[in-house]
Amino acid sequence: MSKSARPVFIFEERPRTIMKEIQLRPIGYAKNNVNEPRFGDFSEEISEIIVDEEFAGALKGIDDYSHVIIVYWMDRIKEQVITHQPQGNLDVPIVGIFACRCPQRPNPIAITTVRLVAHEGNKIKVKGLDILNGTPIIDIKPYWPQYDKVENARIPDWVNKLEF
Repeated sequence: MSKSARPVFIFEERPRTIMKEIQLRPIGYAKNNVNEPRFGDFSEEISEIIVDEEFAGALKGIDDYSHVIIVYWMDRIKEQVITHQPQGNLDVPIVGIFACRCPQRPNPIAITTVRLVAHEGNKIKVKGLDILNGTPIIDIKPYWPQYDKVENARIPDWVNKLEF
């Protein structure tokens, strides 16, 4: 493909409707020593992401990045809530679940940007992933500052009262 050629995206032709259900399939799972949920203290945690062999080729070129974004399904969440007091911290307000990063969401999807430590075959090692051992991985994306970096982001003061 020449440098000026653009990729072609193939979309299904169908009438515009609101989807009521989405099916996801894990691409792999996380392996580490974290077996119980906790608040914070993940910055030094090393996790291995084991990608199903059929997707191993999708990791080609991942070594060129220092950071990746891991998208995962928090499969051990048993309830969903509409409002929540983050980390049960009485010093922070009760907010809507979409105004915090708490796991009890209608769809328990999580994302974390982490340092890529190593890649071998169908496995990558990452540092700083806040995930439990065995958690299903939905996707891996490279960190691109053009999309992912936010200049002058604003967050509520209460966020700084949480454990990270």
